[in-house]
Parts: sequence; structure tokens; C-alpha cells
Amino acid sequence: MPEGHTVHRLARDLAELSGGPVAARSPQGRFAEGAAAVDGAVLRGADAVGKHLLLDLLPAGVVHVHLGMRGIFLRGDDPGRDPMPQTRLRLASDRVAWDLVAPSTCELLDEAGVAILTDRLGPDPLRLDADVGRVLSSWAADGRPIGTVLLDQAVVAGVGNVFRAEALHAVGIHPTRPARNLDEEQRHRLWEVLRTMMATAVEDGRIVTVDGPDRLSVPEAEARRVYKQEHCRDCGAPVVVSQVGGRTAYHCPVEQPDDGGA
Repeated sequence: MPEGHTVHRLARDLAELSGGPVAARSPQGRFAEGAAAVDGAVLRGADAVGKHLLLDLLPAGVVHVHLGMRGIFLRGDDPGRDPMPQTRLRLASDRVAWDLVAPSTCELLDEAGVAILTDRLGPDPLRLDADVGRVLSSWAADGRPIGTVLLDQAVVAGVGNVFRAEALHAVGIHPTRPARNLDEEQRHRLWEVLRTMMATAVEDGRIVTVDGPDRLSVPEAEARRVYKQEHCRDCGAPVVVSQVGGRTAYHCPVEQPDDGGA
């Protein structure tokens, strides 16, 4: 599933549709009513909260998109080109077209609907308005494993399995350690690592956590330190694969020792 950096980058890129009316249609037909309402609207802004994309189209409302496991936006320079029949929503200007395929959610919301959506999400490390104190206080009171807590979108929005594995490794925290057992310095450092790592991924267009003179040329299979790696790229120890919070977790037994929850 795309993590928060992908959605924030999409919001930035889709802003090119701003400035004039957009043509909207739903070739697949599953968003036909919404597309009809949006057709001719003006994109006032594209925003992201966690893994949720919000396209503010005046006067129609806000198109809310969650990509889910298979969703993707495809960009084309020729708005006259026919979209694929499975396209849920096409948004086009006179210069460019964006086609949404296979999202888990594509719906038109009013202001109240947007508020309901965002109120159930935790702070997003990629947003300037993120309430850091809320996150740190939540971690300090949560007895669940930190690896479980990081995937709870009501606690922190936008973090997925890759950022979970790589951020915990960067701070040296075992994924099963109770969140409330992190000390204050660890909590602050974990938040800053997430914020920096995710912001870098927005700019890079992919998650690369290894170092090097040309990081972006690193093959995808070798771009992370522990996530889906056989050996830790820092110390060489065999990466431990386990289940934490219902998802496959990866950690280094040397860099992230199991301290028994202390």
C-alpha cells in the first residue's frame, strides 16, 4: 500500500490542474455521479493527510481518494487520449490528464465529511500543522508494541510498513517494545526520524534509506537497511522477520536488541 509520502507527492503534482475548469468523467462508471458533479469545477487546492488525498474542487466539493493496495494515478500529456476503461476518475485540463485507477476509495465529500475523515486521523509527520505533542503524549500512554502503534492511523497518519521498519531501525528500537516504555528522548527522536525520512521520500519519489554518493541509483531491492533485507545493511546481522500488529516486521537483532520491554 502506498505510504504517506506517495500521497503528498501526488497532491503536489496534481496541483498543476489548478487555475481553470477541469473536465471530469468516470469511464468505469463507478464514480459517474461524482464526476458529473465535478465536471467544470476549478481545483482550488490539492492536499494530503496521511494516506488520504483531498482535491478541493469548487463549487462541487472535495474528492477524497484512498489508493488502497492497488490504486494509482497515471499522468498523460495528451488530454485527448482515451483513458483506459477501468479508469475510476479522469481529471483533465487543456494540457494534461490524470487518470485514477483501482483506488479503494473515491468519493465526493462536503465540508462536514472532510472534518469527519480528518478528525479520525492522527497527526501527519509531513504536515506543518502536525500536533507533535499529541503524538508524543499518545506514545507515552500506549501499552501496545511501538511497531503496532506506528501503523495505527489514528495515532500517526501516513506511516506504513516500510517507514515503520526503517525508522525503528534508525532509532535502535525493537518493534515489540511497548510504546510507553520509550523514554522522552527516544520518542522525540523517533518523530524527527519519521518526519525527515518521509520528507526525503516525497522529494525522491521513493523510499531510500541507505547512504551513498548517488542514493537514487540504488536498486529498489537494496534501497533499505532492514525492510525486506536478508542482512542489516549497517552491521551485517541476519534480519529478523516476525509479525507485529498483524503485519510482517523486520528488525536487526544487533542494532535493535530485544530488551524484554524495558
